Amino acid sequence: MFNILKRNKPAENPSEKISFFSRLKQGLSKTRQYFSKNITDLFLGKKVLDQEVLDQLETYLISADVGIETTQYLIQKLTDQLARKELSDCEAALKSLQNEMQALLTPVEKPLTLDDTKKPFVILMIGVNGAGKTTTIGKIAKTLQAEGKNIMLAAGDTFRAAAIEQLQVWGERNNIAVVAQQSGADTAAVIYDAIESAKAKKMDVLIADTAGRLHTQTNLIEELKKIERVIKKSDTSAPHETLLVIDASIGQNALLQAKQFNAAIKISGIVITKLDGTAKGGIIFAIAKQLQIPIRYIGIGEGIDDLKPFKSEEFVTALFSMEE
Repeated sequence: MFNILKRNKPAENPSEKISFFSRLKQGLSKTRQYFSKNITDLFLGKKVLDQEVLDQLETYLISADVGIETTQYLIQKLTDQLARKELSDCEAALKSLQNEMQALLTPVEKPLTLDDTKKPFVILMIGVNGAGKTTTIGKIAKTLQAEGKNIMLAAGDTFRAAAIEQLQVWGERNNIAVVAQQSGADTAAVIYDAIESAKAKKMDVLIADTAGRLHTQTNLIEELKKIERVIKKSDTSAPHETLLVIDASIGQNALLQAKQFNAAIKISGIVITKLDGTAKGGIIFAIAKQLQIPIRYIGIGEGIDDLKPFKSEEFVTALFSMEE
């Protein structure tokens, strides 16, 4: 028997004391050291763009977890432009680098959009332990609720009693319905029941949590496939969105996680959390280039307003901003 907390009164977003762009710059402070300081100083400190500058640039980009493949791509772009004499000086090269980096991100700048013909619109959340998945669910739910949507949550991480309790706390705090069973229950069954309940109550959106699982654990990846099959028994078009939550602070391993999860279950969007406090924010460029999966949100803190739709120009501008 599952438990439902029936609360769905929309809540207003608190007013922001400072802009998200200002918080983004602050949150990216460690990664910005490689861009606004190291890379900018490298270019502006030289009058001539030569191989020495490009070699040092390569080191900085790799150190910021842009990744070898993506770094080589960017270096080759500058090298080709230099050979064609399209770059007059280092300042022009810096501007070109920023443009090329934004060009990598622009194709994946695709915010989450709901298909109002799908009710409930089912969002399946996946990712490893510690990535911030359950917290991200609460933040997305709060955002959609503020847009006037009726939201229901499914506590599908039945391996951890704390995860169920955490989601229920989010539900109580934000007046959002939660469907849950006891710890150890079958995840697929919990989510199936939640979809049926959401249908009966004419909910707009169902967000389903799953157990945080390592991408290297074959049996748990197989369980994700089972969850997807069971969901389709209730709605053949569901899940309508499968969001992978990844932790930016683990650098290149985040890319590996995304690749292996995507091989197991088709990911339609990515949420990159914990960009604040890490110098590895460059991983976003590697993910964008190699996977080309839409980046729906980025997270730069614990607050409800610290998860926002990803915007490529804003992100690159923040990285190269010299102002604190």
